[in-house]
Amino acid sequence: MSLEQFISNAISPWMKDPGPDDDIVMSTRIRLARNLEDYPFPSSTSQEAARALYKHVYEQLSRTSNEKVGKLIWLPMDGLSKIEKTVLVEKHLTSPQLAEESEQGAVVLNNDETISMMVNEEDHLRIQCLSPGFQLSEGYEAADELDDWIESHVTYAFDEKKGYLTSCPTNVGTGMRASVMMHLPALVTTQQLNRILPAVSQLGFVVRGIYGEGSEARGNLFQISNQMTLGKSEEDIIEELRGVVLQLIERERNTRRELLKHNQLQLSDQVHRSYGILANSRIIESKEAANHLSTLRLGIDLDLIRGIEGNILNELMVLIQPAFLQQFAEQGLTADGRDERRATLIRERLKLETIQDGGGET
Repeated sequence: MSLEQFISNAISPWMKDPGPDDDIVMSTRIRLARNLEDYPFPSSTSQEAARALYKHVYEQLSRTSNEKVGKLIWLPMDGLSKIEKTVLVEKHLTSPQLAEESEQGAVVLNNDETISMMVNEEDHLRIQCLSPGFQLSEGYEAADELDDWIESHVTYAFDEKKGYLTSCPTNVGTGMRASVMMHLPALVTTQQLNRILPAVSQLGFVVRGIYGEGSEARGNLFQISNQMTLGKSEEDIIEELRGVVLQLIERERNTRRELLKHNQLQLSDQVHRSYGILANSRIIESKEAANHLSTLRLGIDLDLIRGIEGNILNELMVLIQPAFLQQFAEQGLTADGRDERRATLIRERLKLETIQDGGGET
């Protein structure tokens, strides 16, 4: 398989589309946690009960369709290889918990992978809608419509005072986590983000790395999401998160302008050095690759380098992960082998572009 064919098949279709404010916001995700009435919650269930829950959900949802959702593809976890499960994790379509622990779990996808649903994860159902760029309202409308369609076929565990009942108390209420993945290299470089994050936390939002809870922030990518799910409506959560993200977008853009105004030559040098390392390395670890890809993307956004697609950061941040590298190599790889294969993949990917010096260079 050629690199172009591999990328075309590996990257979710929605990731190739432009989105609002996508110079700063890589993607938007809405996730709803739901459980079914009359079934024990996954934290206290048996294999037999989990199997019965899966059978019930499959029978209710696989025999019908929704015009906007389209055809759904059901992927039971016990039918996937370890690498296939990890690829789904690296594409943010399932969680490590479902991939590693659930024997009766499944992930359900629509054709363009904007919609995914985990069955028998921490909750019976985890519904997720993904969008390119900053699209909180659009993402919530899609998730809400899918939620209504599912609820027309199954009965949710719901309390009039508490809202949707979930396995973890922190999800009770709306059961909704709204997340925005942001690229914030200028705020990191100027060390402003260290001062901003405590204020964001005080407002009831949490900042995580690219793979969510417990993951490290790489490539200056940060996931901002709501902490509170109880006592607020979904609309209130969306509006409050929108306000925080808009402020971060403004501060990142202002800081980029200041860096360009006062440090243009140094910035241009960093961008072209990063391109040189990515285009010529024979081995490269994922953290180093992520940092140089972040700098390259900043250079593209500031017009310091031209001829490279703007979504290369999103694309390669997925493709250089361990499972994708092994899938591309069509074999298992050691850590050293992955570092070599990662460097090769990045070099080959950059050869598909024709770079030019940008107008911002002095």
